[in-house]
Amino acid sequence: MFSSINALGKFTLYVLFIISFNLNAADPKLTIKPIQNGVYEHISYQHVGQWGNVAARGLVVVDDKEAYMIDTPWSNSDTEKLINWIKEQGFTLKAAVVTHFHQDASGGLTALNQRNIPTYAYKKTNQLLEKHKGLSATHIIEEDKFSLLKDKIEVFYPGGGHTADNVVVWLEKPQILFAGCFVKGLNSKNLGNLEDARVSTWPTSIENTLTTYPNIKHVFPGHGRAGDQSLLLHTAKLAKNYLAEQNK
Repeated sequence: MFSSINALGKFTLYVLFIISFNLNAADPKLTIKPIQNGVYEHISYQHVGQWGNVAARGLVVVDDKEAYMIDTPWSNSDTEKLINWIKEQGFTLKAAVVTHFHQDASGGLTALNQRNIPTYAYKKTNQLLEKHKGLSATHIIEEDKFSLLKDKIEVFYPGGGHTADNVVVWLEKPQILFAGCFVKGLNSKNLGNLEDARVSTWPTSIENTLTTYPNIKHVFPGHGRAGDQSLLLHTAKLAKNYLAEQNK
């Protein structure tokens, strides 16, 4: 399905890690590393008020030399670096999708639009981008389930959670769910930034995700360590605990 690390195997993976290390050494604000065959993780950083220096994760998914960006880095400048890195690997960036309107998912939208790279956002996300940032993706996702790459990359709106507009992205063959800020890491003791949250619907939205994708093996949150379905269950528990406290 995705372009694979071929017979060179471990050597190629080693070279890719060296590329990631060198990029990080040149600019510690952006790191890129392979996590599965044809799937790369990008992490960028920004100082955010009381939370300090916050790392945000996105993915680059490669299928037969064609790349798809899932969430942008925090900034346009780091997004430019990521675009250039993709090109340097011999990949063609075909499209990018943002999972919600906050900066840690969409901060590089302008850089992509300026390069005429197709950008995708769920209809609610685009409304919020226009309202809060004066920005728009070039392609609006109208339906709650959308195939970005047939049988390989699917965008799903499970309902409100971290924000009213948050979507998740399903990678079919590796059974990876990129959940972005919709899901908290296992080390999280609370739900974090609730400024735009829909906590009352969050547990149901988690349930919708698990029902839609019962075979999830790997879950990647926007912040914190990746894991498995336990991240979804942990997030639902945090939301239920929050609601119980509010109702006391």
